[in-house]
Amino acid sequence: MATTTKSSKHLINLFNLCWLIALPLAVVLLPADFFDSGRSVCLSITLFDQTCYGCGMTRAVQHAMHFDFKTAYAFNPLVGIVLPLLILAWGMEFKRQIKIYKKSRPQIN
Repeated sequence: MATTTKSSKHLINLFNLCWLIALPLAVVLLPADFFDSGRSVCLSITLFDQTCYGCGMTRAVQHAMHFDFKTAYAFNPLVGIVLPLLILAWGMEFKRQIKIYKKSRPQIN
């Protein structure tokens, strides 16, 4: 029973690592203008018809990840702060998940 629990935890940790790799890769593979059109999902705009500091951040990050910094800055000037912090947070979480994954490996007797 303990082996099953350990191996299931190992699989869950592997799944977490796969998602941590797949999501940023998917965003990079999408075209830079993928999120440029469509309705806003921002609650500030939807409920109060007011922009907030986060408005345009998704589009700004998408353009910055494709090295289109001029357009990224036009969508939201805070992208120069948010994107590096986002990359740092992702890197720290990836490192943490690697440690968890290594600890969860089932022992072969």
